Amino acid sequence: MKFPAEKAPYKVRNSSNTSTAKLLAPPAGFQYADKQAKTVATKRTTSKLTVCILSPHPLVLSEFERILAKAQFKVIVKQLESTLAPDMRSLEPPKANVYVIDAHAAKPATGALLANLIERFPESRLIVVGEQHIEANCYSLLRLGVKGLLTYVEARDQLVRALPLVANGGFWVPRQLLSGFVDSILTSQGRRLKTDSVTNLSRREQEVLDALLENQSNKEIANKLNIAERTVKFHVSNLLSKFGVRRRADLILLTFQRRLSQ
Repeated sequence: MKFPAEKAPYKVRNSSNTSTAKLLAPPAGFQYADKQAKTVATKRTTSKLTVCILSPHPLVLSEFERILAKAQFKVIVKQLESTLAPDMRSLEPPKANVYVIDAHAAKPATGALLANLIERFPESRLIVVGEQHIEANCYSLLRLGVKGLLTYVEARDQLVRALPLVANGGFWVPRQLLSGFVDSILTSQGRRLKTDSVTNLSRREQEVLDALLENQSNKEIANKLNIAERTVKFHVSNLLSKFGVRRRADLILLTFQRRLSQ
């Protein structure tokens, strides 16, 4: 899916340079979606997962509908009538398990919409789709609590797989981007990130988790706890399963987001 740029770009700065993220316009040839929110029931809908797609572009909504047409989701599309931050803040969106947000608007407006969704539906998950992954912008989104980051091109092949994983508490973020963000978290926290005890963890699992949040390797954890390295791997696998994530970096990010929300 390729979206040609519109006239007015906005700029996002990162630590090394200034990148221009051009505002995206829908490609020609798509069919318009209804301007009002509407529900699209797939032919074989058996899942209770409800997905709400938010975009100012009816053509983008149509394309996301097409992508999800054969998936077992209940899909709600909602066209945003305004991309001004105050309007995003006061928007009353439909309730859903996962929201897919088209990052077409300027950064303040997107941030206002995300804050609105988080306040109204704190248990829902957020996936943001944009033209490209700009480090500083993505880091801000992850700090806000976003669980998934996709480009428009990636969404074509990955959105269907990302939705159930994110709905279950996991993350769908490019590995390099996630690693960089986690490293920045650990650096800012002095290489140590505390977490409250989780009730369903054993004492040993809690000890391994604390060590993971100190960015220790399996070998370092084994030496610290005086256990075999394969035992550490076993506990790490259990932790990832209990927290519903795939990677250590996901676990650290999840802990970070939970602490910010407290």
